[in-house]
Amino acid sequence: MILDPVEVRVLGSLAEKQLTTPDYYPLSLNSLTNACNQKSNRNPVVNYTEDTVREALSRLVEKGLVRRVLGAGSRVRKYKHLMPETLHLDAAETAVLCILMLRGAQTPGEIRSRTGRMHAFQSLQEVEEVLARLAERDEGALAQELPRVPGQKENRFVHLLAGEPDVESLGPADAAPIKAESETRLEVLEAEFKRLRDEVAALRQELAEFRKELE
Repeated sequence: MILDPVEVRVLGSLAEKQLTTPDYYPLSLNSLTNACNQKSNRNPVVNYTEDTVREALSRLVEKGLVRRVLGAGSRVRKYKHLMPETLHLDAAETAVLCILMLRGAQTPGEIRSRTGRMHAFQSLQEVEEVLARLAERDEGALAQELPRVPGQKENRFVHLLAGEPDVESLGPADAAPIKAESETRLEVLEAEFKRLRDEVAALRQELAEFRKELE
């Protein structure tokens, strides 16, 4: 089962919101579109229309990865992902796959720091064990380790839901330079601030939609 980039972003966004904001999940089309188009915690940043997201949802429903739901007393159709059931994933595997779908190639250290609100990994080794499981599945690998490139201390991993990655296009120019620890900490704090700001905006939008349903 090969997904296109829009399907990957839609599915990853559903999985992320289920794990980070469960009180506002499943998502309406509007909330899901906003989640796909977040400017933080996304690589690349996109600007999908609701029609683009709706079409991707229809394809994902056909593939058994998404389900349409309608809550009791609600007039708004919402959507939930079925990754754990369809792909036979546990909670840790879902979190790791989600971050790879939304952020692109990641090192084990980056995965551990960026999945904090989705799954509490106790050690880097635990992340590496999950990556190994995803890469060695009998049903077909869902993750792959990339060759190390100059300027990197750790190898990166990618998901395989969109098929085999174009490894040749991931040359030295794509490698992030090694930075001082203080610079890295500052970037982490700035990213966390942007993430929280985007989540507050999304929660306000979802609350407004919820109030409309009650009217």
